[in-house]
Amino acid sequence: MSSTFEITRGTSPVILAFPHTGTEVPPAIWDRLNDNGKLLADTDWHIHHLYAGLLPNATTVRATFHRYVIDANRDPSGTSLYPGQNTTGLIPETDFDGQPIWKDGQQPTEADIAERLAGFHAPYHAALAAEIERVKALHGVAVLYDCHSIRSLIPFLFEGRLPDFNIGTNSGESCDAAIEQATADIAARAEGYSSILNGRFKGGWTTRHYGTPQAGVHAIQMELAQISHLATEAPPFAYDEGKAGELRAHLKTILERIEAIALNLTR
Repeated sequence: MSSTFEITRGTSPVILAFPHTGTEVPPAIWDRLNDNGKLLADTDWHIHHLYAGLLPNATTVRATFHRYVIDANRDPSGTSLYPGQNTTGLIPETDFDGQPIWKDGQQPTEADIAERLAGFHAPYHAALAAEIERVKALHGVAVLYDCHSIRSLIPFLFEGRLPDFNIGTNSGESCDAAIEQATADIAARAEGYSSILNGRFKGGWTTRHYGTPQAGVHAIQMELAQISHLATEAPPFAYDEGKAGELRAHLKTILERIEAIALNLTR
């Protein structure tokens, strides 16, 4: 285990990535956050617990640092993933509601960005890239399933209520069509849930960067509405075992199907 990431190695062709479940903030950075920032409200709360054990042989790579330190799912160049739309950057200056998270005069500097790229972002992605190569060497193919969650109502980022399952494949470019279709079909058939493919969230930098189907690396992002597994989308962001149990059944089906497709792609 590293101070910036945790790895569990498996033998499945599927890798689960968790860039936004970490809540660790170094003291020097914590002291620069304002009271709003210290809520860490934009965490992907409990997502690594939600997926735990669903695909026992899957590899997992989890960032332990919070996205306010640096966002592991943003382009290290700082280029926006969604030009023309409200979003948060490599080191966010606001939360998802557009409210400042740093004390006056304590906003991140270019030096901060360079330091945190080297100390947090790069090590996490080096670890993730190494696991992709290891798994691909085992199977001739690797599938990166990027695990996310977000509040279902955030007017600053999108209109209305977000669907429960938000599947992103960079408009079909980051994975084999069979993986995309199977995931979308299972989500669409999940009774009591809503879903969308390549809607507001088409996949972050992780999905777009690693997803090269022609080279045997497939990537897909699943952004879950937090109302589907949390008791409330407000502090203390408590995990709802009942809701989560129902959702886990569908997620398990998705992961098992993706694994089966991946193994078939190697034949």
